[in-house]
Amino acid sequence: MSDSRSMAEIQPGATPMRRQPKQKRSQQRVEKILHSAAEVFAEVGYEAATTHAIAARAGTAIGSLYQFFPDKLALFHALEARHMERVTAINAELLQSADRQRPFAEFIDRMVETYAVYFQDPIPSVVYIQYFAAPELFELFDESFNDQLIQQLAAFLRQWNPELEVEKSLSLAETAHQCYNALLLKALKGEESKRRSRYEEIKALLVAYLLPHLEPKQPHPQVMKVMICPHCHFSHLSKNGHRYGKQRYLCKDCGKQFLEHRASYHTH
Repeated sequence: MSDSRSMAEIQPGATPMRRQPKQKRSQQRVEKILHSAAEVFAEVGYEAATTHAIAARAGTAIGSLYQFFPDKLALFHALEARHMERVTAINAELLQSADRQRPFAEFIDRMVETYAVYFQDPIPSVVYIQYFAAPELFELFDESFNDQLIQQLAAFLRQWNPELEVEKSLSLAETAHQCYNALLLKALKGEESKRRSRYEEIKALLVAYLLPHLEPKQPHPQVMKVMICPHCHFSHLSKNGHRYGKQRYLCKDCGKQFLEHRASYHTH
């Protein structure tokens, strides 16, 4: 998702705006209408919301709203397009600016915090929550878009660890994506005072799940056994001939002799 398209370009199948605002005053009015629509949708739900309530919240006449949006669905699709445009830009910036010389946990922290700030805006918050409540309203966000996000994350994980197989990276990305969405939804639908702890849970979960697959494999250390005296347990030993065909040892610390089969070992 390296490109950032305009709202008009990004919603080919959605209900179009009646006209695009050209003057600054009209652009400001449209922004006010869109934010008011998000607030009304968040408060009463999409089904109960009306264009009259949205116009009243925006402090504009209903006729002014209809100049740009023919109905309530057109308003929602405009919010959807705005959200998709911003998500596209945010993901591109996050993935492209990631420094793989820094700890992976720092990337996860930055990603979660970036979206925590982003979802303080009522537009992305209401669109995100509505997707899980009534996905049939949407023109842009669908399973193909989710698949695209998963594939991008999988490619990113393989960049972090080139030894990661494609199939494994896709499995990791899908699980991480689903878990993140589930916890983010709970955070946005729950009490605002508890969101911070929920975001910290998201960070901990993603790091704990993904990091073991991204760290380079460490070679197994060689294990060396060191013989020690069975009497004093020191290792200052020397060979001291044979007895009955078996090697005998002399401890330089306690002076006692012993056969090899009586010795103990330390591992290093």
